[in-house]
Amino acid sequence: MDIADLRSFLVIARHANLRAAADELHQTPSALSKAVKRLEASLATPVFDRIGKAIRLNAAGERLRERALALVTLAEQTEAEFRGVSLRSHCRLLAPAVLQWGFGAALAARLSERQPQASLNFVTLFEDAALAALARGEGDLALVTGVALGAALPTGLATKPLGEIRMQLAAGRSHALAERSTVPTAEVLQHDFACPQHSMFCGLERGSRADGWRDDRLPRRIRFWLDDLQLLISLVRSGQALAYLPDFALAQHGDLVRLTVPDCPYECVEQVHLVWRPATASGWLAGLMAML
Repeated sequence: MDIADLRSFLVIARHANLRAAADELHQTPSALSKAVKRLEASLATPVFDRIGKAIRLNAAGERLRERALALVTLAEQTEAEFRGVSLRSHCRLLAPAVLQWGFGAALAARLSERQPQASLNFVTLFEDAALAALARGEGDLALVTGVALGAALPTGLATKPLGEIRMQLAAGRSHALAERSTVPTAEVLQHDFACPQHSMFCGLERGSRADGWRDDRLPRRIRFWLDDLQLLISLVRSGQALAYLPDFALAQHGDLVRLTVPDCPYECVEQVHLVWRPATASGWLAGLMAML
């Protein structure tokens, strides 16, 4: 088996398409097909089922994927050790856009402290997809909320608490409520809201529950439905709507005002976790996790 063929195999397995894999690797589909044939010949067994133009892993291929990931990782770590780790340090962070916004810059700073020459690739995926991709070896770290972790992590993954997101009621400075220090719930509910249709974390369509507000108890007058977080914030900043936003959004936008609702008995707090694969993590990545 050749390490280069194993690298190609992992990319093909991820795309389940030779053309897409070839585009990523800047090779021809014919060259990748030959790599697969060499790999299958060395193992004396097919690792893909071919149905017309489609290609997908069979049972043997599924077993090989985990071994290939470990072998490629070991080869890269060995090469990095002898050539100089700073030349090879590259980290792929998988996370929803909202978690990248809230925690990405801080993680990049810690990475730079540990490895000044390292690069960080932010890959935007909703939580379940991020965890699945991490488990397949298609990333090095994932950012998810505690809800996404459920009762147990996928095999081989470990987690470290990173912080929390606290949702807060926000208004623009031109909004009628912006000058008030506290606002009762009954008055808040008389004003228009902007709300995402899908959860910012998992991507599921949840309607009025997508931002964590308890509409089952305190039904709002939602005028604007949208999934673009920047547009949502623009509507709030312009004074056209209220919104339930992450605390860091208010901290980064000086023209957003937090509204305190003292008689509201509910709050939405999401615990954020950094997830990784200890068995295949390079030495510098393990060191980074120890720092956090």
